[in-house]
Amino acid sequence: MKVLMFGWEFPPHISGGLGTACYGLTKALAQFKDVEITFVVPKAWGDEDLPGITLLGAGEVPVIHKQVQFPDTDSKIEYYELHAGLIPYLGTSEFYELKSKVTTGEKRLAEVDPEGKFIFGGDYGQTLFQEIRYYSLVAETLARELKFDVIHVHDWMTFPAGIAAQRISGKPLVVHMHSTEFDRSGLHVNPAICAIEKDGLMAAKQVIAVSHLTRNILIGNYSIAPEKISTIYNAVEPVGYRERLKPKKSGNEKIVTFLGRITMQKGPEYFIEAASLVLQKMGNVRFVMAGKGDLQNAMINRVAELNLSAWFSFPGFIRDHEVTELFRQTNVFIMPSVSEPFGIVALEAMQAAVPVIVSKQSGASEILRNVIKIDYWDVNAIAEATLSLLSDKERSDKLRKQGKQEVAKLKWQNAAKQIRNIYVELTDGNPGAEEV
Repeated sequence: MKVLMFGWEFPPHISGGLGTACYGLTKALAQFKDVEITFVVPKAWGDEDLPGITLLGAGEVPVIHKQVQFPDTDSKIEYYELHAGLIPYLGTSEFYELKSKVTTGEKRLAEVDPEGKFIFGGDYGQTLFQEIRYYSLVAETLARELKFDVIHVHDWMTFPAGIAAQRISGKPLVVHMHSTEFDRSGLHVNPAICAIEKDGLMAAKQVIAVSHLTRNILIGNYSIAPEKISTIYNAVEPVGYRERLKPKKSGNEKIVTFLGRITMQKGPEYFIEAASLVLQKMGNVRFVMAGKGDLQNAMINRVAELNLSAWFSFPGFIRDHEVTELFRQTNVFIMPSVSEPFGIVALEAMQAAVPVIVSKQSGASEILRNVIKIDYWDVNAIAEATLSLLSDKERSDKLRKQGKQEVAKLKWQNAAKQIRNIYVELTDGNPGAEEV
């Protein structure tokens, strides 16, 4: 089976769990002899770790270039048609020249390079919606040029591309929901994003949710038929952690860590409020809030208001090797998410033998046993659990050991097997193929 898969990020160029999940899934799917994946991202950087897949940058696909063979000669003409009323331009001067000539609202200008390729930033910046539109036009081109059996898309940014590829090819579409707009924004959702999510979910032949929490949101908020949704939990990529190093801390200082986007969804304010309660009873604790996001400055200001700056660190976004070092020093990891579809970072902390506290409002809490589960809003409970783990070595050591053993069983191969079975059902293939 040939799978045309669309994602928005791929390691090492990631901003969170989406890229991590895509890597783990594609690596595991590539172990099946009968699965061949072409993974498309807006921008390929050239240093990606390719686990047996073909990685294709949308910015490398010409959209105004196509080959035509004349029937009575060996001559060929190369061109691609640009659809959807877009007029390509090559630079600023050409843009303004063309703009003066375009008088109808049905025509729009699209910047391409001299080779007829769209220019992608590949991030989540101010041009995101424009890049999503360009991405879907690239998907149309790929759907005409490539041979594939099924389309698999990851999160809302790629849904228009998947719908476009489905429309051109007629192949079945699998929508993978790693997060919804209701998770990210709570009551203040972006209607445009909700509309894109709804369109993708309705167009899909099969929907994959990363937890029952997410599945219930899709049923309740988007009216998606329950039988159309499969819950397939995420996993964690095996990491060869060495024996825990002696923490680089002053004296007997303890480290409590938050790692993730500093946004409403992740509950950073509850981490801070719980920290203030912990520090009222235990002074030798440092709290690390690693990550970046729209609430970062607000959280720094809140820490200052509480006069806790001496006990807090805000290192910003940290890379893989820095995460490894941080976990080696961490005594307790807290994930107080308000609405967390899954939460791979909790598994990564457990893998590093760190005791973990997670919110009950997370997908990971549905399957994890050797963690402490609390309601995200219950800062008193978070503080009590933190103090218990910092002061009770026996309890802490038990969670370290049993948590690491538990998470070692959560393999991407299990998720990949379920996803492959979905491909088989949609393509009427043979589900009996063995792994390499």
